[in-house]
Amino acid sequence: MTAEHQEPRTAPEARDLTRRRVVAVGAGALAVAGLGGGALAVDAAAGERTPDDRAPGARGGTGTPPKDCYVLTSETVEGPYYIDADKIRRDVREDRAGIPLTLRLKVIDAGTCRPVRDAAVDIWHCDAVGVYSGYEDMGSGGGGGPVPTGEPPTGVPTGAPPSGNPGGHQEPTDDTRYLRGTWRTDRDGFVTFKTIFPGWYRGRCVHIHTKVHVDGEWTAGGYEGGHACHTGQFFFDEESVVATETVEPYASNTAERTLLTEDTIYDQNGTAGGLLKLRYDERDITKGVEATLTVGVDPDATHDGQDAPQPGPAPSASPSAT
Repeated sequence: MTAEHQEPRTAPEARDLTRRRVVAVGAGALAVAGLGGGALAVDAAAGERTPDDRAPGARGGTGTPPKDCYVLTSETVEGPYYIDADKIRRDVREDRAGIPLTLRLKVIDAGTCRPVRDAAVDIWHCDAVGVYSGYEDMGSGGGGGPVPTGEPPTGVPTGAPPSGNPGGHQEPTDDTRYLRGTWRTDRDGFVTFKTIFPGWYRGRCVHIHTKVHVDGEWTAGGYEGGHACHTGQFFFDEESVVATETVEPYASNTAERTLLTEDTIYDQNGTAGGLLKLRYDERDITKGVEATLTVGVDPDATHDGQDAPQPGPAPSASPSAT
């Protein structure tokens, strides 16, 4: 494999950085060869572009500036299952069974169309039966705990508030860390992960969480400092999810599935909302799926998931929407 040697991005001294440290897995973790290497077309709000079709001013870019630049990719809530100081790696599968998924992203400055190099990109998602690593005691997604039954309460609430924090971060319950990882964008803004096609759990459509961190420093120990300029989620079209339903271990997932059109997080805005462009053999999805997307961010902004729109009513009424 070919080792990568890139100069770390230097943070502006005038910016008040929020310290963030990611612990690397083993010595030399930052010099692992790239996955794939093919020039896959990537999806974007303003159309499809390849790695060689860059805006002028980007490193190596030529040609005429696009009439309209990419729009910002939608910000979403962080969700309860984010774990900071995660593993620096591109292959996050560990021992999880599932359909192979290659996730190839391009991170760009939405204001200039230029690639954002040396950013730290996090991904995390549940396994084929809806379980998140670090939270296995929670069961199949949804924050854990029993599903409410009976008539909803009426009147003004009394007594102490319920325990837990279903709408915000929850502390891990175990030391597992499968289907989680962080890696750095290359000089053209690309980053690639090897994972599996996610499963589902009650109340949410199939999705992958992500964060993009900039203005930190890559060191021998990982990534330090900087701030999150994007917190979002990636989504899958219904055809691809239906194709997984008869494949084990997805077929053993008995959780009620929320459709893409019913989800309370996805804004129904296509690629700008995080909808992935997928490529796979429709006759046999088990051969693997390639997912691509261009992620437009504002590197000067801070979006840690706390400022994102909160989940609201489902776009369409359904018993599976919660």
